[in-house]
Amino acid sequence: MKPKLVKNETDYKTTLARIEEIFNAKLGSPEGDELDLLVTLVELYEEKAYRINLPDPITAIRFRMEQQGLKAKDMVPYIGSAPKVSEVLSGKRRLSLTMIRNLVNGLSIPAEVLLQELGAKLPSNAALKQGRYRQAARDVLHQRKLIHAN
Repeated sequence: MKPKLVKNETDYKTTLARIEEIFNAKLGSPEGDELDLLVTLVELYEEKAYRINLPDPITAIRFRMEQQGLKAKDMVPYIGSAPKVSEVLSGKRRLSLTMIRNLVNGLSIPAEVLLQELGAKLPSNAALKQGRYRQAARDVLHQRKLIHAN
């Protein structure tokens, strides 16, 4: 297969099939170089065709709270008084710049997530599936480069 830009679903499926054929190619070999190039071309296409939106700010805050086992009362240092925390988590109050700074610095929630408008849509299952494939391919290539370097 001669590498070319992936412009549509047909090109995408053809390129993925070729990636599967040469997935175990040796790093630095012609097929290994082709694999690197094809994965890059697929990534470019996926970024356009399967764009994954960021979660809305409240979902991100609740997710981080769940990850760290935090309750609403634990959010007071980041958001303010208990009533403010309640209003923010229920979507009745918008995040202020001070709250955003506190959440970014204290809980490491990315600022680009917190600065979004409420109601952003989550990615579809198809987009998530494609993103997992892309990440798996990147991980394999990265591991090969580490092994080859040693």
